[in-house]
Amino acid sequence: MTTTGIRTAPVTERPAHRDGNVLRWLGAYSASAIGDNVFYLALSWAAIKSGSPAQAGLVMAVSAVPRALLMLGGGVVADRFGPRRVVIGSDAVRCAAVFAVAALLVLASPGVWPLAALGFVFGTVDALFMPAVGALPARITARHQLARVQGMRGLVIRLANVVGAPLGGLGIALGGSAAAFGIAGLLFAASLPLLMSVRIAKLPAEERAEERAGESAGEGTGSGRTAWRELGDGLRYIRRHRVLAPLMVVVALGDLGFVGPLNIGLTLLADERGWGASGVGLVLAGFGAGAGGSALLLTVRGRLPRAGLVLSGTCAVGAVGIGAVAYVPSLPAAAGAALLVGLLVGLTGALASALAQTEADPAYVGRVTAVGGLVSLGVAPLTYPLTGWAVGIWGTAPIFTVSAATCALAGVYGLSSRGLRAAELPR
Repeated sequence: MTTTGIRTAPVTERPAHRDGNVLRWLGAYSASAIGDNVFYLALSWAAIKSGSPAQAGLVMAVSAVPRALLMLGGGVVADRFGPRRVVIGSDAVRCAAVFAVAALLVLASPGVWPLAALGFVFGTVDALFMPAVGALPARITARHQLARVQGMRGLVIRLANVVGAPLGGLGIALGGSAAAFGIAGLLFAASLPLLMSVRIAKLPAEERAEERAGESAGEGTGSGRTAWRELGDGLRYIRRHRVLAPLMVVVALGDLGFVGPLNIGLTLLADERGWGASGVGLVLAGFGAGAGGSALLLTVRGRLPRAGLVLSGTCAVGAVGIGAVAYVPSLPAAAGAALLVGLLVGLTGALASALAQTEADPAYVGRVTAVGGLVSLGVAPLTYPLTGWAVGIWGTAPIFTVSAATCALAGVYGLSSRGLRAAELPR
């Protein structure tokens, strides 16, 4: 693998929020994240208009399957070819695919199957994009700035959630799904020049990776075996690491306990309590405000002491808030509980990402990021039907209780791990 066309430079020591290189990356990530929100709204609207409810559900679920199957491989690709290169390629593919479907919708009424194909393409590209975008901060800023970068990234995610849906809705109102897809494509396109202008640090492990890639290219059919070997190396590296191994367990259990209630259980709870769509919005706003507050805290402070202990503790305490959402007597109380959950769980997630990047050897950051995101981005969405089925049988309160217990188990496990409990972010 050559480095032709890649802008390399030493990582600067200035604070991340004052570093133009980091801010260019953040601008590109903002455009891409807002584009994601616009895209999924446009996809759901187009699917509902083009087919039956069951077909629309299939279109929205199909992207989760390739993410679950290919996410670990995406981590290998990020480590072998560099996260910047993979992120640029992924956004370019997403841009082209969205513009193609937008043009198709303008010219014809293609039905749901092209939309399902688009969802599958997005899921496949996301399996490459997500590990790479998670590994990129370690290449553009100093290690002691990674917690601040994760806080800035969290603020962008909150901004994208707030801005993306109304922007997509405006596009649909003005020109239907084709216009909304066009807006998403423009946002993906806007991220590309910013990404190309980002300078990345030259890591010591890169030259070894380039040598291995060159050997693989010369081996022909052996390159597939090399990729599998690198995946196995990454998994063994995580399993033997005193911080990363327990951290991945905490992240996986926390995601399994949290993602279902937030995405499916909350809607069913609002329907059961008669809160309506506005009630769902209020509770989600409480969560978003809390998560935004934790992201702002990390952005301003840049570092929290005893990060491993704080991470595990906030996960355990946040579990109480998850359970409380289903038991409090009123909608304002539920929104307050969601605010607590957002603050604590948001802090857990940001600290987990920062610790994963600072503890991992640079040669393994992509694979570590892929393992960390596998459950929340690939596996957890596949549990949505199970969550809905369980709520239909036992009701919302028991399911929220089980979810809270799962998150509490994640926190207790982290507190019981000496390596994770003592983990610190660099100064």
